[in-house]
Amino acid sequence: MKRSKEAPKEGKPAKKEGRVAKRGRFSTPTTAAGILTGPLRYVLRFLLIVGVAFVIDRYQRSLVKNSRVAVSEVNLLRKMNVTCGKGYEKFPKCTPSACGRVVMDRFASTKEVDGLLDIAKRGMAHGGGAGGATILDLHSGALSRGKEFVSIYKAVKETVFTKEDFDLYKTVKDRVKRTIGFEFKVPDDRLYLTHPTFFSRMNDQPPATSHDEYWHPHIDRITYPSFYYTSLLYLTTFGEDFTGGEFVFIDTNSNHTVEPSAGRLSFFTSGSENKHRVTRVEGGTRYAITISFTCDKKFAIQDPSG
Repeated sequence: MKRSKEAPKEGKPAKKEGRVAKRGRFSTPTTAAGILTGPLRYVLRFLLIVGVAFVIDRYQRSLVKNSRVAVSEVNLLRKMNVTCGKGYEKFPKCTPSACGRVVMDRFASTKEVDGLLDIAKRGMAHGGGAGGATILDLHSGALSRGKEFVSIYKAVKETVFTKEDFDLYKTVKDRVKRTIGFEFKVPDDRLYLTHPTFFSRMNDQPPATSHDEYWHPHIDRITYPSFYYTSLLYLTTFGEDFTGGEFVFIDTNSNHTVEPSAGRLSFFTSGSENKHRVTRVEGGTRYAITISFTCDKKFAIQDPSG
């Protein structure tokens, strides 16, 4: 009997339409319905990857334009490199590996923050600015009192600070110095603590002098020529202890905002690459410590001892 051409040979299964002849990695499809299982799928996969990468890139670029480090975030290390301004060439061994900004949460423990906050409040209780800003410098003794500055070590007869207070301050300050040196690849013996280094208190009182107008954009190296590296350790928290008072880096086409959080350390190179401002405190009280370092030994200051 003559077999029909459509009938399969006896003992062999019929081939199903749409299946490829072999199942190798680069097997060729046998029908139009199976074409996406062939080499074209690799082309389509490549185009898909490129498309996804493009979308991610555009999304990341949109984040860079205006970013915010919120209180709710916990950043063990968040760093943003920026192009250095002029002025670092004079001290090549103190030049940063790359200029930038760094935020580190939980830098100081709760116990350390409470201790430092107590030092600030205890000292400022003997003064207080007439406007919304008060400073206390443990090194020089400078304390805001009304529209002037007095020396807390001369104006106050009793002993305000203990050896334990100064030890705590030095411990935290030394840790800040080591951290800045590590992140910017500067040898520890090339960084020197410099003036002014101080506690600050800000509230919503209207300004009484130009010193109270802390919210104007500025560059630290212009305001304080000795500054090469600036750090701020926050002792109170945005949204809990105060509103306003955010720290804002100002770039040509974007702003980058840091919300203060107790124990959070923010530090950066002090040149024109890091122009910044602090927004006006709208309510509550904001406490922080500014700790600054220079590359020029002639501007170095000693640890406070009272």
